Amino acid sequence: MMNSSSHPLHLCHLKKSNLIINRLYILFHSIALILLFSFRISSILTLFHSKNQPFIPHLLIFISELTLSFIWILSQSFLWRPVTRTVFPERLPGDDQLPPIDVFICTADPRAEPPLGVMNTVISAMALNYPAEKLSVYLSDDGGCPVTLEAMREALKFAKMWVPFCNKYGVKTICPEAYFSGREVDDEVMVDSYEFGAEQHRIKEEYESFARKVTKISESETCISNKDHSAVVEVMVEERTHDQVKMPLLVYVSREKRTSHPHHFKDGALNALLRVSNLLSNSPYILGLDCDMYCNDKNSARQAMCFHLDPNLSPSLAFVQFPQTFHNASKHDIYESTLRCTFKELKQCFGTSNEFIRSLYKKYNAKLDGEKDLFDESLQETKHLASCEYEDGTKWGNEVGFRYFSVAEDFFTSIIIHCRHWFSVYHIPSRPSFMGSCTTNLNDLLIQGTRWSAGLVEVGLSRFCPLIYGASRMPILQSFCYAWLALFPTCFISLWILATIPSLSLLNEITVYPKVTNPFFLVFLYVFVLSNLQHIREIHSTGASLHEWKHEQRVWMMKAITSHLYGSTHAIMEKLGVKEANFLPTNKVINEDEVKLHQMGIYNFQTSRMFLVPLCSLVTLNVLAFVVGIFRMVFHKEFIDEIFTQTFLSFYIVLMGYPVLEGMMLRKDKGRIAPTVSCYSLIFSVFILSFGKLLVTY
Repeated sequence: MMNSSSHPLHLCHLKKSNLIINRLYILFHSIALILLFSFRISSILTLFHSKNQPFIPHLLIFISELTLSFIWILSQSFLWRPVTRTVFPERLPGDDQLPPIDVFICTADPRAEPPLGVMNTVISAMALNYPAEKLSVYLSDDGGCPVTLEAMREALKFAKMWVPFCNKYGVKTICPEAYFSGREVDDEVMVDSYEFGAEQHRIKEEYESFARKVTKISESETCISNKDHSAVVEVMVEERTHDQVKMPLLVYVSREKRTSHPHHFKDGALNALLRVSNLLSNSPYILGLDCDMYCNDKNSARQAMCFHLDPNLSPSLAFVQFPQTFHNASKHDIYESTLRCTFKELKQCFGTSNEFIRSLYKKYNAKLDGEKDLFDESLQETKHLASCEYEDGTKWGNEVGFRYFSVAEDFFTSIIIHCRHWFSVYHIPSRPSFMGSCTTNLNDLLIQGTRWSAGLVEVGLSRFCPLIYGASRMPILQSFCYAWLALFPTCFISLWILATIPSLSLLNEITVYPKVTNPFFLVFLYVFVLSNLQHIREIHSTGASLHEWKHEQRVWMMKAITSHLYGSTHAIMEKLGVKEANFLPTNKVINEDEVKLHQMGIYNFQTSRMFLVPLCSLVTLNVLAFVVGIFRMVFHKEFIDEIFTQTFLSFYIVLMGYPVLEGMMLRKDKGRIAPTVSCYSLIFSVFILSFGKLLVTY
């Protein structure tokens, strides 16, 4: 194995220039925050004793500034030591020495996750540049849909033609849908070869036929998610070779689900895959994919092995993480779419299956095809492992497998892994390794954001809060990173305050920021300008345009006002036992009207009133405050010094919320905001004005 110091499998490069800039920014910004807090404290103490102005507005704004500053401090842990990594897959050992890999793909609802897209992910995984006899692909169908199983059988038939084609001609884009749509361009294939052209044409026709079959069966009445079904495990092993080319093992798993029994969402499905795969292939490494996230680089598995096979890392390396990249992201990206003891004690942990417990001590089952009797016995046992009652009385989900504590199963499980002194690697290759589907409408964005916020805050408010549980179990900066993820949805507190209190105070002639002539005004200006400049620099460093700053600011505000509020409230109610956790898969169905609006950079406001009314109300409130502020500055110039900051803040909120105003007043297309929503928003705005007047004048 070529892993000596002269021929390493990977290199880590410290980005010194970024490190210096980041740390200088942290230093100066921290100094500014200290000055800002000193102003707030002195102002609040003065008001408390003098009673010259209402006390509550200043206190609430101070709370918002403290909250944002706390979250900012946590976020700087990501910037403390920026690095890049380079891998050398060509230095890996021969195929006979590479470890086996199991690929896990999860799907839950064929209506939200179309089978054709799922099958493209399955086929791309089968076409990875990895020894076929050491590659096993598992699909978890948590919907128990017969259409998905039938589509998978069709996918295997097509894969027997697609995989040899990719291997023979060195095709880079191993997802057939992406390849034939021209989404990615392959530079290495022999495009001038007559043989290649004829073969490519034949394979394209086969793919179109396969796509038609899968689309047709997906339109049947049986294409629904079943919440009450028995376990089904089908191993597709017949004719694993085609034209002397070996094919990876393909396995369909649908665990048993009963409405009377908790199923623990996606992490329950993953744990069922862990048990089933342990009996069938028992690979030491797992590649986890979302059903819409196809393999875009055929060498991605080998890139990960450059870290796992490094003897200096492998004893403590838990996982290698690749960034999420999306094939359908708009150039505008308006939605900011761009985780040993005795046998009997073992049974208490892992369950009652003797076959499964024996597999814990076995290596990869490389003779699966040759041992038919043993294989049939193992296949029968897999249905027991996939039953809904198998985990009862065991430690699955608590100490074994993916953890059930939160719907954000990847986040919580990774915390536990790192707290047990394992570490991970984040690798960003030049060619995206995996490509997924991003949200293309506001409804999916906010529903997804609500679900994530609920799961993250649930962890942040528990005994597993990274600042408490992780402080003594992992490096302090790492615990800060996890804490930021767990607690950043609480920024809804700050944004609701900043979107209401300054504007309400302006309307009631109350000053809550220093005068322009006050030296502390420069402190507030400095914090605002510097934080935005740093954000712009980070965006520029990733190669994105300046428009990204505007879109990210807007989405952050939209999600904070809605998703983070509802998600955090859901987590608190769940802690109090008032509400149970739920999970809804993000819709992956392509809607042409939505896609058109997305590509044009126009928001689609076809979503719940629960999301739209707060957004519209707060924008309306700040429009009113901005107009009043401008009027007072024009006709009473002596007030410019006092109300400039509050007027500018209202203007900034209106500027970021302009698409909402446009949707309410100017647009006539299907994606506009309905007039009824505008009426409800006006009523809610009046309520805010009435209640807010009592609050800010107290």
